[in-house]
Amino acid sequence: MSQENSQAVVYKQQINKAFTNAWNGITYFFKNERNGIIQAGVAMLVLLLGFYFHLSPSEWIIIIVCIGAVIAMEMMNAAIEQLCNLVYKEYHPAIKIIKDVAAGAVLFVAIISSVIGLIIFIPKILQLL
Repeated sequence: MSQENSQAVVYKQQINKAFTNAWNGITYFFKNERNGIIQAGVAMLVLLLGFYFHLSPSEWIIIIVCIGAVIAMEMMNAAIEQLCNLVYKEYHPAIKIIKDVAAGAVLFVAIISSVIGLIIFIPKILQLL
């Protein structure tokens, strides 16, 4: 095997390992993190509402981006909390600020996404009444 082919095999193995590690992180999050389970449930509800109300392609894009942003932010928050707990087990004011800011980022994205969801869904709900 040439050096070029050998490097390609190693590169492919590295990419496969990176995807496997990322997938393991996703499955860990949704199986073990309370907020991951909650966010998955909310996302499923929103997706079902989207199908029920026959969202337009642009509305689907917006909803999917919002769901992705909230879940990704929640995953980052979970990772930051895990790291903080590993680094410093007792209470520390700096760790509290780090955790609070990370949680605040999730809340901020969730509020913005909820407002967007209301803008999209309220007119459709009102049409049913």
